Amino acid sequence: MANFKIKNLNFYYPTTPDTPSLKNVNLDIEEGGYITVCGRSGSGKTTLLKHLKTVLTPHGKREGEILFDGRPLDEVGLREQSSRIGFVMQNPDSQIVTDKVWHELAFGLESLGMEKKAIRLRVAEMASYFGIQDWFHKDVSELSGGQKQLLNLASVMAMQPDVLILDEPTSQLDPIAASDFLNTVKKINLELRTTIVITEHRLEDILYASDKVVVMEDGLVQVEGNPRDIGNLLREKNSQMFSMMPTPVQVFYGVQEADIIKAGPEIESAELKMGNMNFNSRNHNPSGNSVMPSERGSADCPLTVREGGDWLSEIFAKEKPGETRIDRGEAALEKADRFLDADPKECPIVVKEAWFRYEKESPDILRGVTLKVPPKSISAIVGGNGTGKSTFLKSIIGVCRIYRGKILIAGKKLEKYRYDELFRNNIAMLPQDPSNLFVKKTVREELEEMVSKDDPERVDSMGKLCQIEHLYSSHPYDLSGGEQQRVALAKVLLTNPGILLLDEPTKGIDSFFKKTFAGILSKLKEKGVTILMVTHDVEFCAKYADVVSMFFDGSVVTTNLPHEFFSRNSFYTTAANRMSRHIFENAITDEDLIELCKRNM
Repeated sequence: MANFKIKNLNFYYPTTPDTPSLKNVNLDIEEGGYITVCGRSGSGKTTLLKHLKTVLTPHGKREGEILFDGRPLDEVGLREQSSRIGFVMQNPDSQIVTDKVWHELAFGLESLGMEKKAIRLRVAEMASYFGIQDWFHKDVSELSGGQKQLLNLASVMAMQPDVLILDEPTSQLDPIAASDFLNTVKKINLELRTTIVITEHRLEDILYASDKVVVMEDGLVQVEGNPRDIGNLLREKNSQMFSMMPTPVQVFYGVQEADIIKAGPEIESAELKMGNMNFNSRNHNPSGNSVMPSERGSADCPLTVREGGDWLSEIFAKEKPGETRIDRGEAALEKADRFLDADPKECPIVVKEAWFRYEKESPDILRGVTLKVPPKSISAIVGGNGTGKSTFLKSIIGVCRIYRGKILIAGKKLEKYRYDELFRNNIAMLPQDPSNLFVKKTVREELEEMVSKDDPERVDSMGKLCQIEHLYSSHPYDLSGGEQQRVALAKVLLTNPGILLLDEPTKGIDSFFKKTFAGILSKLKEKGVTILMVTHDVEFCAKYADVVSMFFDGSVVTTNLPHEFFSRNSFYTTAANRMSRHIFENAITDEDLIELCKRNM
C-alpha cells in the first residue's frame, strides 16, 4: 500500500507564473519504504517534499493530485498530519521552538493535547532511544549542530509518525555526525517500519539503504529505480546527474570504461561516447589482451565503501598491483615549500596563541590557536561540530574579540584597523547561514545593494558567474538552500575582498555547482585573493584545497597538503581513500583511484 500517491503534479511559484517548478510529477511512495530524492540545487526536491505536508506547502498555483493513504491530502486534518507525517528541515535552528531539550521533546505532544503521563513516557522513550539522556536538561543553545538535528529527529519521532520526511538533514553536520544521524534514520526505517523520504547530497551514506532512488532535474522526475541500477540508467541517458553518484559507483564505471577502451576498436566508440554501454552485461573479450569487466570481480555495482573495497580486492586477487601510489613528485615539494613553509611576514592571515571565551566564567572556545594562511591559497579547516571552527573565523574579522594572543591581517594587528578600513576591499566573510545577509525583496536588489547605481554590469557579471541570473526576480527566502548559498556568495564577492573567509561554503550545493564554485575560487586565487574556509566537505577539500588543517578542542592540531592529510586519516578522509587504502597508498580522489586501477590493468 502507498502512503503517498502523487499524480500529474505541477506547481508554479507566484514570482515565476509561466515556469513550473514541478512538472508532471508522478510518484508512488510505498508504506515502509526508503525513498531517496536527489538532483541539482533548484531541481524541485525541496518543493516536492513540502507538498507532502499541507502546512509547509509553498504559496503558488498547484495542479494535480496528492493522495495520503488513498485520501486527498488537503482533506486530511492538520492534527492528523502533525502526528502521522514528520518533517526534519535543513537548518536545525529553524525547527527548534523551546529553550530546553526536554521541553523540545515534549512540545509536539503538548500541542496535540496528550495527557502528562503519556507525554512523560514518550519523552523518556525517545531520550533513551536517541541517547539524549546526558544532555536532557541542557539549554538548546548549548548543543552542537549535530545534537540539535538529532533533537529535531527525536522530537518528530515522539509523535510516532507513519512517514518521516527529511530535507538535506546533514547539510550542517561534520562527516562523523552526519553518518551517525543517517544510520539512525536507517535504524528507524528498519526497526519501526517508518516510511522515509529524504533528499541529500551525501549519497554515499544513504544510497545503499534506499529501496528507490528518484532523480529530479528542472522539476521533472528524470529517472527512478533501485540504487544498484540508477548509475547505469543515468549513463544510458547520457545524464550529467551521474556525477552525483557516490565514489564506489563512479569508480566502478570509470574502471569499466577504461577496460573497454583498452579492449580495442571492436567495441563501438560511438556507443561508449553516448553512455549506452550496459557494463553489467558485457562479458566478451574481443581482443584477447584485456580482461573484461565481468571477469574483473563482481558485475554488480558497489554502493558502499565496503562493497567497493571488496570489488577492488577481487580485481587484484590474482595479481597484486605494481603501482600502489600516485607520485606527485616535484609538484608536491613545490607546494610544500610555497604553502607549508611560507614566510609568516608574507601571509595575509597570521594567528598566534589566540584564546577566546563568550563569557568571563564560561569555558574557552579557542585555546591557543596558532595558524598562518599562505598568500594566494585555498586553505581549509576541518573538524567536528562544536570544536570552535566558526568562532575562529569570527575572531579573524573581529566579531569575537580574543582576550589573549595576536591576529595579524596583512601584517597589521586586527585591533589597529578601523571598521571601514578592514572591510572595504580587504576582508569579507560568507557566514554559515546565508540568509543572515538577505535584507531585500528580490535577489537582484540584494546584489544591487553592493554596487553603485551606475555600475549594473558588475551585478550581471557576478550573477552569470554564480549562475543565479534566473533567480533575479525571486525573493531570497523562497530559494533552496543551495540557491541561497550562491546568492550570498555573489553578494560577498561584490565587495572585492583580498581575503575571503568561507563558513561551510558548499553546504546545500550540488556536485555540479561545486565544480563551478571551485573554478570561481581558482580565478580569485589567480587574482591574488587568499581564501580560508571552514568545511565538513572532505571530498571538496581533497580535490581543490592547497592546505588542510584539523581543528580539535579549540585549536589547530595539524596542517598538511591534502594528499598527505587525507591519506593518513581513518574518518576525516575521502571515500576513495577508505575504499582503496588496503591496496593503494595515497589515492584520495575518484580520479586518483581510477588512474591507479588503469595503470595496473
